[in-house]
Amino acid sequence: MTTVHDFPEKSGSASNATAKVLSDRAEGEAYVASVCFKHGPPRLLGVELEYTVHYADEPARPLEPDDLAAALGPHTPRTLRPDSPALPLPAGSPLSLEPGCQVEISAQPQTTLRHLDAVVSADLAHLQDLLAARGLYLGDSGIDRFRAPARKLGTPRYAAMERRFAPMGEGGATMMCSTAGLQVCVDAGEERDLATRWAAVHALGPPLLATFANSRVHAGRDTGHASARWLAVMDTEQARTRSAEPGRDPAGEWARRILDTPLMVLPGRDGGWDAPDSLTFADWIDGRGAGAGLGKPTEDDLAYHLTTFFTPVRPQGYLEIRYLDAQPAAKWLHPVALLTALLARPSTVDKVLELCEPVMGRWECAARFGLADRAIAAVASEVVDLGCAELGMTGLPPESITEISEGVQSLVHGSRSHQS
Repeated sequence: MTTVHDFPEKSGSASNATAKVLSDRAEGEAYVASVCFKHGPPRLLGVELEYTVHYADEPARPLEPDDLAAALGPHTPRTLRPDSPALPLPAGSPLSLEPGCQVEISAQPQTTLRHLDAVVSADLAHLQDLLAARGLYLGDSGIDRFRAPARKLGTPRYAAMERRFAPMGEGGATMMCSTAGLQVCVDAGEERDLATRWAAVHALGPPLLATFANSRVHAGRDTGHASARWLAVMDTEQARTRSAEPGRDPAGEWARRILDTPLMVLPGRDGGWDAPDSLTFADWIDGRGAGAGLGKPTEDDLAYHLTTFFTPVRPQGYLEIRYLDAQPAAKWLHPVALLTALLARPSTVDKVLELCEPVMGRWECAARFGLADRAIAAVASEVVDLGCAELGMTGLPPESITEISEGVQSLVHGSRSHQS
């Protein structure tokens, strides 16, 4: 497993003349299947933590990128300061920025949750200290509670994304500039278990999205939705954000979807990175990009295309679970530990599928109503009970298990008095 980052702001094929040209659709599908689904015993865990950044004395004040760069110093990502050394945080986690200058810690994968906790906790504390020294702090929810979306990074990719999403409504700008998620990365598992494991991480989506939803207030306004963050992501371009429908052949189904989805951006193009309207990657392989001056695509081009998908679960050789709102810094481990426990044993994975079946696919309902929906709340309660019973499988110390169990149990069982 490796941590996930968007590709650099340049085209792989433009900088690598030896990249393999894709001669037909079959080659493209084979490439996607091979890089997105890698098999083996579940061994590594990773996490990516995104946060909005605010001024301590005036949280609604627009963030000045210069102030953020001054706080981050040598850790400042090059998307903000091209001449920065962009050093990782002291425990090794790279730091990156989203278009609205949300910060993201991408922890190096670890073999145990205890080690992951140690690494992330150290780097998160260091980041908080750097920000506090400059009068800044990390937000505690999945969306900017105080400010409207405003793009702060001027990279060609983000500019092209902004242009593409603008005609579709406000969701694109909100997703890019105002949202913050917590992403859990787990190995795909043995080939014989892949379809079941893939189905389970999707099945857990609605109940866990509802359990950890905390992004109701955006830009000073009560949206009325439990996870306005999730709804903003879905309100961009459904072809690249909607959930997969897990079947018996995850790799083949995902590969076909990737090739049949229109291009979003084309790195390195003169005059901007805008992609031709409605040109799918399969079209490009078949030569239908010639009218836009495009030659045959390469594996590097396809690898870049993969970074333009924002599905609730994104396969990257491992499974990147993306449906959770960012949590307060002191509680980031709670959903990570719960998910780790729920996926720790094949028998537990089977039980997950059984418990979640009544609310399979109810993503929008979970985002809009959260645990106020009776059916989702009932399943979430059972899922949390199961996960808490399995927390001993995570290797965390007893005191951490107690804290996490009490924290997540309070979320689901405390919601019952508010159900409608």
